[in-house]
Amino acid sequence: MEARVAATPLPPPAVIHPDTATSHHHRHRGVSIEICLLLRILNQRCLRHLSTINSTVSNTAVDSLRHSDRCVSPETINSAVNSLINFLLIFPFASVKRRGQSAEDQPNYRRMKRLSRITTTKPLALLGHGITDIEIHFLQIKFTAIGVYLDPQVVGHLTQWKGKSGKVLAEDDDFFEALTNAGVEKFIRVVVIKEIKGSQYGVQLESAVRDRLAADDKYEEEEEEALEKVVEFFQSKYMKKDSVITFHFPADSPTAEIGFTTEGKEESKMTVENANVAETIMKWYLGGTRGVSPSTISSLADNLSAELSK
Repeated sequence: MEARVAATPLPPPAVIHPDTATSHHHRHRGVSIEICLLLRILNQRCLRHLSTINSTVSNTAVDSLRHSDRCVSPETINSAVNSLINFLLIFPFASVKRRGQSAEDQPNYRRMKRLSRITTTKPLALLGHGITDIEIHFLQIKFTAIGVYLDPQVVGHLTQWKGKSGKVLAEDDDFFEALTNAGVEKFIRVVVIKEIKGSQYGVQLESAVRDRLAADDKYEEEEEEALEKVVEFFQSKYMKKDSVITFHFPADSPTAEIGFTTEGKEESKMTVENANVAETIMKWYLGGTRGVSPSTISSLADNLSAELSK
């Protein structure tokens, strides 16, 4: 069944009074039809990446704007943005500029920072943090906040990069390959900022893992079955704001334990037994230049550089 976003009728041109215009001067100056066209392009990119989701968006309003030379009111822009955001998942858009604001300035980072240590079989330190987001014109859309917790002994597996700066390490995929292959415990905590359906997240994860496995010629029937179980796990979930997704990678097992918690419900868990799928899920978040969150990769590189220099 196709999911459609109803076109919102365009309001008649509004007269903006000087005092109202002043209050929106810095935020909305120069807002034009370009934002609507950009949103249309981004939504089309979502649909191309997620071939298993047959969702379309009505272009009536956008087409009418495309042939108009009138500026659009901020209220209309925000309405269109909020409607289309529901179809934008958390994969990175290569052509979209990310905001230069540091992760430390984000409220969700400050919340993650308070949980600076997690204990599973042993204490794990927060060595990386970041967000998944996109920036559309003057709007930054944040989807998740990410915390990466590692056994401090991971540094012993990375000594050949001692003396390298964080900037250099962030661009070195061999460094992150060594990180993911290191036989130490790893824990990734993902906090939802922009609520989405679990089915959307599951399909996004499946698509990313499947494509990487296929590129490495490792996608066989066993991997397909394991991925189907992951999709089924998320299918019935609704990821409202502040829900938490966790990925636990034990030091002594090539598996991954996925957990999900949300307000008012008990934590649910599943184990990914397939080693190739478990490893590729880890690389989705810790995969260097191919990782889903550039800010997380940059943070990991900076903090591990500092640890290596001790």
